[in-house]
Amino acid sequence: MTGVSSSSASGSTDLAIAGLASGFDWQSLISQLVQVQREPETLLENQQSTLETKNTALGSIQSALETLQNDVKTLSDPSFFQGVTATSSAPSTATASAATGTAAGTYNFDVTQLASASVLEGAPQTTPLSPTDDVSNLTLSSAPFATPVTAGTFTIDGQQITIASTDTLQDVFNQISKATDGKVTASYSGGSEDAITLSSSSPIVLGSDTDTSNFLQAAKLTNSGEVDNSGTYTITSSGTLGTVDVTGAMDQSNLAIPINDGGNGDGAFEINGVTINYSASADSINDVINRINSSGAGVVAAFNPVSDQLTLTNTSTGDLGISVQDLTGNFLAATGLATTTGSNAGTLAAGKNLLYTIGNSNPLSSQTNTITPDSSGVTGLTVTPSSTGKFTVTVAPNTSGIASAITQFVTDYNSAQTAINNQTAVTTNSDGSVTAGPLTGDLGVEQFNSELRGLANSVVSGLSGTVASLNDLGFASNGQNDSLTTSDTTSLDTALTNDLAGVAALFTNPTNGLAAQFTSLLNGAIGTNGTLVSEQASLTTASNDITKQISNIETNVQAYQTQLTNEFVAMEAAESQTNEDESYLARAFPSSG
Repeated sequence: MTGVSSSSASGSTDLAIAGLASGFDWQSLISQLVQVQREPETLLENQQSTLETKNTALGSIQSALETLQNDVKTLSDPSFFQGVTATSSAPSTATASAATGTAAGTYNFDVTQLASASVLEGAPQTTPLSPTDDVSNLTLSSAPFATPVTAGTFTIDGQQITIASTDTLQDVFNQISKATDGKVTASYSGGSEDAITLSSSSPIVLGSDTDTSNFLQAAKLTNSGEVDNSGTYTITSSGTLGTVDVTGAMDQSNLAIPINDGGNGDGAFEINGVTINYSASADSINDVINRINSSGAGVVAAFNPVSDQLTLTNTSTGDLGISVQDLTGNFLAATGLATTTGSNAGTLAAGKNLLYTIGNSNPLSSQTNTITPDSSGVTGLTVTPSSTGKFTVTVAPNTSGIASAITQFVTDYNSAQTAINNQTAVTTNSDGSVTAGPLTGDLGVEQFNSELRGLANSVVSGLSGTVASLNDLGFASNGQNDSLTTSDTTSLDTALTNDLAGVAALFTNPTNGLAAQFTSLLNGAIGTNGTLVSEQASLTTASNDITKQISNIETNVQAYQTQLTNEFVAMEAAESQTNEDESYLARAFPSSG
């Protein structure tokens, strides 16, 4: 019988469901018992919340005090009160700055010459389309026009001329004559003239909206002709036509003197003692220009396509030369930069120094357009002229900067006091109840607040000037709270004007100065072992301890809940077994009545 009932009791029925066999809601009971066990956790969590609120409040005060501490650090430096400003009478002509140690006063400048950089200009490299007037073998595709000629059509006197890139220049001339029935003739003047001329017995009209070739533009021919005494109208190229090719191989660059590298691509030359290597067949002139500009030669190279000139410009201004020398090959000679004599030699336009006087001084100079103390002899003064002319530079104590720093110090002092008051204040609510701040009654904070207020309103002893307190600078207690007034700066400006040394001593006196006293007070509060920092550390430790206590309590609560659950499940199992046994007996021994 027992075996049968046990088997039945161990079926699919979940005995962990409260009251399934017993009819008793023991899970609700367990929940209530567990909640009672967790009540210490709630108390601890409330305590922890209070600690964290205090810690946050202390953090806000510390942040405000750190800002004040930075202000004090600025005002503790004697050199800060020795700072000066330099003001130019003509900012568009010159700017100025002064360092600590520059003598106050007015400096009269007269700049007669600005500094400029030396420029080495290569001789113009005339590269005509042809050295002679004969262009019967000069095809358009090989002619060194500055702008390559495109095939297509162009118009003269309303007549359309069609050309191909394989045509010679003489072929084009012949077609012009044929298209205009001989009315317009064309010719070329070689060598240094390097120009095309159109001639006619009547005015010549060039171009059409339907033209597809750029021949007229490449030939620099425009509707601006002339007429001579015989009545012949002519239009001539507005400039020379040949040009140097700076993008192709240098030995094919159309220079008047072909570039060579001495063979095997080992060309080399020097600029200001720096060697530049090149290959006449593999490099272009642009390649060499880029190589020069990225070297340490101290020059900027550039090519002027209008004048076919290569130039070198010093990166530094001043009366400095530019030294050049061909080592292997003839790059400098071919580009007209060689400083030899002759028509193909480069021309050095020497740079200039900045020339100026200060007051009645002898003429002074600077290689750059910045006048430094080394140039002028005026300690700490730097002047940068942008044009010639007369101007004055006034050097005066930096009273505006000092006033701003002191005002900021007072403002941040007030902010720190506000932060303290916000956390320690007791507020009366509309219903008459009272709410205490997170740090109300915190003796450490209240004592620091009192010391901070006392220091701000104190008179510094041992000073010989007319200034002995912040009150002398116009910053006094407003009589309502711990803050100082900041609206009246008249006293501060007056003190800075009449007794700058006294203002400096108020803060920087190493023994009694406000900066020294504030530094000591603030370090005692928010320094490494400061009272407020230590209090924060203690609060953090206490909060961490509570976290551990809550964790331990919760572990015990969970064990207690498991124990109760197991006991009630066992009760349900026993009740279920009893019910099964009773049911079995009832079936085995039915009632006779």
